[in-house]
Amino acid sequence: MRDLTTNIFTVNENSFDATALQIFKFQYESVAIYRAFCDALKRNPSNVSLLKDIPFLPVQFFKSHAVIAEGKAPEKVFESSTTSGSVPSKHYVADLKLYETSFQNSFNLFYGDVSNYAVVALLPSYMERGTSSLLMMAHDFIGKSKYTESCFIADDFEGLYQKLITLKEKKAKILLLGVTYALLDFAAQFQIDLSDAVIMETGGMKGRRSEITREEVHAILKKAFCVSNIHSEYGMTEILSQAYSKANGIYQSPPWMRVVLRDIYDPLNLDFHNKTGAVNVIDFANYYSCSFIATNDLGKMHRDGCFEILGRMDNAEIRGCNLMYV
Repeated sequence: MRDLTTNIFTVNENSFDATALQIFKFQYESVAIYRAFCDALKRNPSNVSLLKDIPFLPVQFFKSHAVIAEGKAPEKVFESSTTSGSVPSKHYVADLKLYETSFQNSFNLFYGDVSNYAVVALLPSYMERGTSSLLMMAHDFIGKSKYTESCFIADDFEGLYQKLITLKEKKAKILLLGVTYALLDFAAQFQIDLSDAVIMETGGMKGRRSEITREEVHAILKKAFCVSNIHSEYGMTEILSQAYSKANGIYQSPPWMRVVLRDIYDPLNLDFHNKTGAVNVIDFANYYSCSFIATNDLGKMHRDGCFEILGRMDNAEIRGCNLMYV
C-alpha cells in the first residue's frame, strides 16, 4: 500500500472519507493491537466500506499496549500527565515530522504565523517532565517567535507579570499559553489588561484545584485579564493534532482531524444525527499508530462540524472495552 503521509495535510471534505478508509486498511494490516481489536469486532477492510463502520480503538489501550506500526521504531514516546498511582498513556511516535507538521499547520490555519507572536508558555507541571507533546509544541512556537522575550515560565508569577508589561509596552502580539490551574493561580494574584492578547488555556487541573466548569474558569480569566474571550486548545497524548476554540469553548478542527460522536450506551454506534454523545476522534496525523480513537470525553456537535467538550464520562472505562484484552 502506498504511503499516504504526503497527502494527509491536503485532505479536504470531499476526500476525507476515502482517505480514512485507506488509512484504516493500512493500520489494520500494520498495527497489531488495532488489528486484534478489529478482529474481535469482526471488522476488517473486506467488510468495512463506510467511515461509520471503522472501529475506534478505546483510548485506554495506549496505557497497556504499544500502539505503533510493525517494523517502526519510535522517534519519541509521549506520556500523559497522571494523578498519583495512575498509569500514564504512552504514544509511540514513529515520525515526529507528522506531529510537527500538524501543530504548525493547524496553528497557522487558525491564528496565522506563530513567528509574529510573543509566546509565553505557563506550563509548570509539563516543564517537570520531558515527555509531554504539549511541551514540544510550545518549545517549537517559542523558538519560531521573533520576540526574544518569548519563554517558558514555571511559577514565577511576578516575573510573568513584568514580562507581560514589557511586551505590552512593545505593543507585541502576545500569546499566553497556559495550563488551566496555573492561569487561575496567576489570575488570583495579578490582574492585567491583556485585551489585545490571545489567552489560551490547554485544560488540566489534575488535582491541583477543585474542578470547576469551563464557564467558571473563563469568567475568572476574562475578568482578570480584561479580555472578551478565552481561547482553548483541545488535544491529548493519544492524538497528534489539535482543535482550537476562539470563544465559548466551541472548537474547530483542521481538515485532517474530525470529531464524531458515539452513543454512550452503544459504543459501536456512530450516530451522526445525535447532538451529544461520547467523543471519537479521527486524526490522520496518527498515521503510524491509530487514527481512530474513542476517548472518555463527552461532547456536543454543531451543524457546521464544530464541537464542544462537555466533560468526562462518569465511568472511566469506555463501555465495550472488555470485548478483548490481548
